[in-house]
Amino acid sequence: MAKKPSSLFVCQECGAVVPKWAGKCEACGAWNSMVEEAQREEVPKGLSGGKGRKIEFVGLEGSSAPLPRLTTAIGELDRVCGGGLVPGSCLLVGGDPGIGKSTLLLQAAAALASQASVAYISGEEAVDQVRMRASRLGHAKAAVALASATSLRDILASLDGPEAPQVVVIDSIQTVYADNIESAPGTVSQVRACAAELIRLAKRRGFILFLVGHVTKDGQIAGPRVLEHMVDTVLYFEGDRGHQFRILRTTKNRFGATDEIGVFEMTDRGLSEVPNPSALFLAERRGNVSGSCVFAGMEGTRPMLVEIQALVAPSSLSSPRRAVVGWDTNRLSMLLAVLDARCGLALSGNDVYLNVAGGLRITEPAADLAVAAALVSSASDVPVPADMVVFGEIGLSGEVRAVAQADTRLKEAAKLGFAQALVPSRPRKDKGAGGGAGSLAIRSIGHLQDVLGLFRHE
Repeated sequence: MAKKPSSLFVCQECGAVVPKWAGKCEACGAWNSMVEEAQREEVPKGLSGGKGRKIEFVGLEGSSAPLPRLTTAIGELDRVCGGGLVPGSCLLVGGDPGIGKSTLLLQAAAALASQASVAYISGEEAVDQVRMRASRLGHAKAAVALASATSLRDILASLDGPEAPQVVVIDSIQTVYADNIESAPGTVSQVRACAAELIRLAKRRGFILFLVGHVTKDGQIAGPRVLEHMVDTVLYFEGDRGHQFRILRTTKNRFGATDEIGVFEMTDRGLSEVPNPSALFLAERRGNVSGSCVFAGMEGTRPMLVEIQALVAPSSLSSPRRAVVGWDTNRLSMLLAVLDARCGLALSGNDVYLNVAGGLRITEPAADLAVAAALVSSASDVPVPADMVVFGEIGLSGEVRAVAQADTRLKEAAKLGFAQALVPSRPRKDKGAGGGAGSLAIRSIGHLQDVLGLFRHE
């Protein structure tokens, strides 16, 4: 007699499994995320008789030549993928609704169609709707095979054959369902099972698989975290709808560098790549304005210059405001505490607003010194020199620490016409570095107190 399926409750945010329903997930803290799913006995209590087949081991240095990468002719996409697409790889693309995920993949599919067979399977749109978007993007005549399907069984039957396409796009994985799992499409068990079967087929047949993933309100890809572990590359599409810029960021890549970014601009003809994002981010910058500072940062292997804006204003509230866009709020609080305790600059009674212009989000600690310079500039109403770039990490004692790839940052600043740089003091063994900055005047500081002295003497 078959065992009756038991019901368990699975969190749709983190994948935690509990025997009883609860309003709040104890693992991730999400509310109303528990969904009942029927569970069958999937793990055998013991292996039955019969020996397993011995696996074959090979040397680390193989005799076969590595497969060539497939380029999309979209330079920014090839960049974040490590120089092109590896046959048999799986890429997961996530982002907010309407950010441009489907647009980017349709443009990539149309570009790849000239050199490879491409299949675009949509579970969210009808075929005619995809055709309308392709016509708007100017790719109506591209040799892309379209289909609208959500059944995993049908998709596997269509792709598992000698005539399988070389590139497959599934938009999106949350709409695909397996009919042998008793849960709704998009649930943890469905996403996990469907992704595993599609990835297994892609590895066996050697085609490139793109999976579009929905994100939660916190910006994480919906479904189980194991989905990001199964795929080879994870790409996040970031951007603010109020800006035309879109950032494609690599958070995982088995075939290239991680934390690489590609910059795109949203136009009426789709997404166009931005080869020089630094110049674009600084195009609307106004010089000689207090509270504005140019930060020389690194995104992956690419140097990036962006403008950091700060505004310190008197507050009439008992708890002054702290508004941050594009940076870490906790790091701003730490920096304000260091300015107060180590430098005697009390800003606790003021409203503080911080913004990274252009919609870019900065995560590296090298932006500490640029943020501090913008805060001091706004508080003293003395502008940071318009031809100066700033970078450096600040410790809790107020010391300014050196950061990685300083020479690359300085070279990018010199290329864009900046004349001076405010940087951390270099260790003695690195005193000779920085020769690639050209005629850039280097001003080294060792403590945050020196920043206040710089503005007092301006």
